[in-house]
Parts: sequence; C-alpha cells; structure tokens
Amino acid sequence: MTWLMPAETAPHDRTWMAFPVEGQTLGESAVEREEGYETWTAVAHAVAEFEPVSILVDPSEITRARRMLSSSIDIVEAPVDEFWMRDSGPTFVVSEDGRLGAVDWIFNGWGAPTWAEWRKAAEHARIIAGAVGAELVSSTLVNEGGGIHVDGEGTVLLTETVQLDPRRNPYADRAQVEAEMARTLGATTAIWLPRGLTRDYDDFGTNGHVDIVATLPSPGRMLLHEQRDPAHPDHEVTRELRTHLAEQTDAAGRRFEIIDLPAPSTLRDHEGFVDWSYVNHLVTNGGVVACGFGDDQADAEAREVLAMAYPGRRVVTVDARPLFDRGGGIHCITQQQPSLPA
Repeated sequence: MTWLMPAETAPHDRTWMAFPVEGQTLGESAVEREEGYETWTAVAHAVAEFEPVSILVDPSEITRARRMLSSSIDIVEAPVDEFWMRDSGPTFVVSEDGRLGAVDWIFNGWGAPTWAEWRKAAEHARIIAGAVGAELVSSTLVNEGGGIHVDGEGTVLLTETVQLDPRRNPYADRAQVEAEMARTLGATTAIWLPRGLTRDYDDFGTNGHVDIVATLPSPGRMLLHEQRDPAHPDHEVTRELRTHLAEQTDAAGRRFEIIDLPAPSTLRDHEGFVDWSYVNHLVTNGGVVACGFGDDQADAEAREVLAMAYPGRRVVTVDARPLFDRGGGIHCITQQQPSLPA
C-alpha cells in the first residue's frame, strides 16, 4: 500500500480540533482558563467560515462547548487531556486507489515531560480514524503533526531535535526516520532542519517543531520565520537556518525559493524571549487563518505575505497570543482532513 500526505493547500473535508479541559495547560486562574476557552473557540469559528469543523470534547466540557461553539460545529464526545490536535491527532493520508488513511504516530506529550498529561490524547488518532472510517496506519515512531510539513509531492520538513530526540526515539537514526516518512507519508526526500526556535527548547516547548519555523506553501517555495531584531536570539538562529535551507533541494531536485515571514516587533514576555511566528497558520478551503499578535503593522504585513504565498485565498487573523502563552499557535491546535479524489 502506498500512502501520500496531501499538501495542506489541497481541498479539505474538514478541520479537526479538541476543546480545552481544565488543567495546567489551560491555566491556573479563572481568568486564564476563560481566555483559553475563548481563544480555542475563536479559532474554531474562524476556520468554520471556510470549511466544516469537528471538535473532540471531553464529557466534563460538553455543556460549556455547546454554549460557546456555534451549532455549525460538529461536537464529538471523547476523552481529552492535552488539546493540541495537530500533535495528538492523526496525520491524514490518501492511498493510490483513493482511500483515506490516518497515521497514528506514538504521542508521548513531546518527549514525556513530567508536566504533560497525554495518555487520553494518545488515543485521539484512533478515535478520529474510527469516526471518519479512515484506515489506521500504525507507526512505531514518536512524532507529532507539528513536527512535519510536506509539499504533497514527496518532500517533508523535519527537525533533528524532534524526530531524533532521545526522549522520543532513543534508538532512531536519520535513515530509519526517513524510511518511516516514506512508508507513512509518501515522502521520498527529507529536509532536516538542525534546530527550531529558542523558546521552543524551554520546559514547556516541543524541542524544535518545524511548524513555527518553516512551511511549504507550494512545491519549490518555502515560507521561513525571520527574526529581524539582533537583540533576539532567533535573529542568529533564523539567519543560520536560511543559509542551511538555501542549499537544500526538494523531491523534484529544485532549490527552494525562500520567502521571509518577519516576526512581530515584540521580543519578550514575562518569561523571556517569545517565539511568536506567523508561520504557524492554517490553510483552509479558500482561506488562511493566521496568527495575530496585537501588532497592527506586523499583522498586516504578514497577511500580505500570506496572501501572496496563497493566491486566491482570503487571509483572516485571530489573536494567537493566548495560544503561544500556552505553548503553540493556530496550526498547533488544528488538523486538516483532506478530501478524497472525486
């Protein structure tokens, strides 16, 4: 059986999300928790402007979800602890003969840190595969959807500190990871980033997810996070990544046209240097749901770059600061389900 992960720009049947539950990720205070609920809800409603949305909701949150979410959003009751659907949910693939598959990576909460509650979320891929009738594609690789990006034509972006993380895959090497990407995603060419953004290596980070660093809006093109301010450690990180990625070639043998996607002007929050990134957007049917950071000029510039990278799609912004405060962005909490060929 040959599977292929379509590009995010391919048509979607729907987007999947998970509704927050009380716990460390959501916040300690009532104000923090309400902010989390409201932000996840705002993203769901923004995506629903473009395509259907299904959302896993823990039994403890059903009443709240029904109150906050539009009736157009499909609620699927299921156990939830972590609610970063890109990482805990399935990676959807399509077979040569037009069947839907769902890759079930092993999810261990980004390397089994002591703070993460992930055992319920580790079942999300199976739950969703069953709900949509997808064939389960089991994997022995610890991986998350935020740790990969594909162009739909055989190229996959990976990060050495994610797939080769000893907390995730202590016995894996590049060849084993690349073979698994070929088997599950149809990726014949792997582009390895040496690292991710600085904040992502904090205790609550993912250790280098690619989906806040770079993405492939179309074959042969790459959107790359750019930190322009030399006072931020990611200034040097992104310069080095740009030099490295400019030397890489995709599955068709092309060097990438690299398009810089500048970071907003804010450099720090109360915990240190931020990793706020416009790269962490979701492409939808006819649109792009982009992260906003309360920086009108930078938010507008990002919309312009995204509109150019995804011609014919309407770009909308949702304030993503509460998401990044909790460890991710819009791409991190969503997972697209591709449409099958007609």
